[in-house]
Amino acid sequence: MRVRIIEPIKNQENKKKRACAYARVSTGSDAQIESLENQIQYYENLISNNPDYEYAGVFADRGITGTTDNRPEFQRMLNLAREGKIDLIITKSISRFARNTAIMLKVVRELKDIGVEIIFEKENMKTLSGGWRAYANRPLFFCLGRK
Repeated sequence: MRVRIIEPIKNQENKKKRACAYARVSTGSDAQIESLENQIQYYENLISNNPDYEYAGVFADRGITGTTDNRPEFQRMLNLAREGKIDLIITKSISRFARNTAIMLKVVRELKDIGVEIIFEKENMKTLSGGWRAYANRPLFFCLGRK
């Protein structure tokens, strides 16, 4: 008689998410730099104090427009996500993450495909939830690039 051992499925729900945050300001003005520093501090505390999260960093681009994806910290964060080192990205709003609809949809789709969720706090949206698809299809979503 042959015995086959079946390993139990690991409970993924109890696993801490490797969480990071992304922040960006488009100018180098003193007010915006101060705002960025406040965002960084806020996200460091938010992630570090959440027992469900493992801190994976805060990525911040200073003085760079969101209409391009040529942002050093943005790209560094995406590369770590692609390497499987990030499970969750938290950001203030859709416009802080990207102001170009094509870039936004491309990045969200890529990250969703590898199981990385993005939380947009202002819009109260999570990209791995069903509500994201409905939101992304709204006409207002396509006003992202407007100033």
